[in-house]
Amino acid sequence: MDELIDVVDRSGNPTGKAVLKSEIHKKGYYHNTAHLWLFTSEGQILLQQRAATKTICPLLWDVSVAGHIDAGETPEKGIIRETKEEIGLDISEEHLNKIGVFECFQSYENGIIDNEFHHTYIAETHKHINELIPQKDEVEALKYVSLQEFELLLEHIGTNNHFVATNVHYYNMVLNAIAERINQSPH
Repeated sequence: MDELIDVVDRSGNPTGKAVLKSEIHKKGYYHNTAHLWLFTSEGQILLQQRAATKTICPLLWDVSVAGHIDAGETPEKGIIRETKEEIGLDISEEHLNKIGVFECFQSYENGIIDNEFHHTYIAETHKHINELIPQKDEVEALKYVSLQEFELLLEHIGTNNHFVATNVHYYNMVLNAIAERINQSPH
């Protein structure tokens, strides 16, 4: 879908301009996305395998839910919408814990210039994998991995079809935030 996306400047400030997603990626405009990493109280992190039809990183295992924030939409509303669309899960704003905004500026061989600010959230889920409904054109598969498995996947990033190799720092920040949150939870 070619939705309207707000353009931001190099510092992430709104410019007042909105353009189609295809133009954003063609011209390399800076824009916002929202990421949600879901985890269980037992320390399982939900990973999503990107659909085979995706133009960027098809079949790569990565963030639980991610998507572009529509023009005029807040990051929180965007990730709530994306979570419902991509995995059929209803989540409310009070369950979202924002851990930061991360710069991800990448160019791809297919001509896409992706200059994104990832508004990144973590949230606990109690849903079994079979209760989630993957959106066919976005999600190939879903799986839970333990904190230890996540660490091991990071050790072999770039060779195991898990995570974007240039974003190791980002993934470590996410892992640390989830581990800290789980350790604070009453068991």
